[in-house]
Amino acid sequence: MLSVKKQLLLSGILVTTMAASSQQTQTLKKYRQKFEPVAVNLMKETGVPASIILGVAMLESGLGTSKNARLLRNHFGIVGKNNLAKRGETYRSVYREFESDTASYRYFARLVTRKRWFTAMKGNDDYGEWLKKLIQSNYSTAGQVWIDRVTAVIKHNKLYELDGDLKLAKQ
Repeated sequence: MLSVKKQLLLSGILVTTMAASSQQTQTLKKYRQKFEPVAVNLMKETGVPASIILGVAMLESGLGTSKNARLLRNHFGIVGKNNLAKRGETYRSVYREFESDTASYRYFARLVTRKRWFTAMKGNDDYGEWLKKLIQSNYSTAGQVWIDRVTAVIKHNKLYELDGDLKLAKQ
């Protein structure tokens, strides 16, 4: 039999784990409510799958909880200039600052549409192919690990279901 101390410790760990899981579920829900419409609208405008837009953002920003997402409104890990030092922030970052979260999303979609391979991919709902093209374009230095992580986010959250209107964007 477990001692009372061990039972209390295990109970505490269980409660903490359940609370953390519940908090992450709430964070995920809020993030999707806020940014899913943005990703779908950008898909309709550009032909970049919403699953790609949202999946990359969810991974790169930690569901909007990363310092870069909170301080710079950068959801995609895009490198560039920021005004953190001018604002007196002690956090230093090589990542670009955006005027809004939506501007970060728009910039990512525009970045993808400027790739040489974009025209051939436009309207294609194979998120795996999109991720391979992004890696070949040096979007991430993590290579296959990055592809696997974004793929896991897309599959776990069924983000591919957002790509239903993608064929319309091809026209």
